[in-house]
Amino acid sequence: MERFEAANKASIFGVIGNIFLFIIKIIVGLISNSQAMIADAMNSASDILSSIMTFIGNKVSSKEADEDHNLGHGKAEYIYSMLISITMIILGLTILYDSVLSIFITNEYNFTIWLVVVCLVTILTKMLLYIYTNKIGKKYNNLLVEANSKDHRNDCLITLFNLIAAILSLFRVKYIDGIVGLGISLWIVYTGFKIFKDSYDVLMDKTISIETKEKVLKIIEGHDEVLKINHFNATPVGYLYQVSFSIFVDGNLSTFKSHDIANKLEREIERKIPEIYLTIIHVNPMKVNKDTKK
Repeated sequence: MERFEAANKASIFGVIGNIFLFIIKIIVGLISNSQAMIADAMNSASDILSSIMTFIGNKVSSKEADEDHNLGHGKAEYIYSMLISITMIILGLTILYDSVLSIFITNEYNFTIWLVVVCLVTILTKMLLYIYTNKIGKKYNNLLVEANSKDHRNDCLITLFNLIAAILSLFRVKYIDGIVGLGISLWIVYTGFKIFKDSYDVLMDKTISIETKEKVLKIIEGHDEVLKINHFNATPVGYLYQVSFSIFVDGNLSTFKSHDIANKLEREIERKIPEIYLTIIHVNPMKVNKDTKK
């Protein structure tokens, strides 16, 4: 519940902050006819959608397991992440088209000090949102919140270039505005593809990382009673993993003793590796002689 509530707060703060930024950006962007500021406003619009999707996805994924969903609803988090990514890609390509046109077609650009003010307010707001969501995302290993966190951080850089374009317009270097809009649109598309890939990997049951698997194997190696392992599998369930494998132990051990070895091993793996929430071990007897090696 704590993870769920923390993610909800992060998404609510994101919605409020981005609605505020979208309103001031679109007003100033339309008044000044700045393609970069309008693109930045559309970026904030996509951030609003991302925060709303984060809220909904987090709510669905936090539901307990039931008869129809034995492993819970954790993957909903990644389904909504994928929806966010697709929306971002479409939006980015639309802005890309408009930005290219503004570079080759004369764009009547009207500088106003409010362009600078809005950029500074955006950078400050986004930096505060980044610090907050980054802390929550890392603490609870939440892909949706981490995606929003990275978006807040990237928006600071995007708006910085927007600020530079506004300042350069004072020196009649107005084509920079279209170039910045182009850069923003490409960044939105890139971020969308990255979130899509991360979500796709989980939905397609991508296994745990090599580093995590090595941690599991190291723990197993610390148990001399385990002579051999095989059939190692890992399946993502939401933001955590379920691992299963078979171990071979001395066939002369009692059924109780051999399963006690497996039970202790399961608890140790789940205690020492936070990203693994469930470990399933099948025990096989093995004929042992003096030449048997682990």
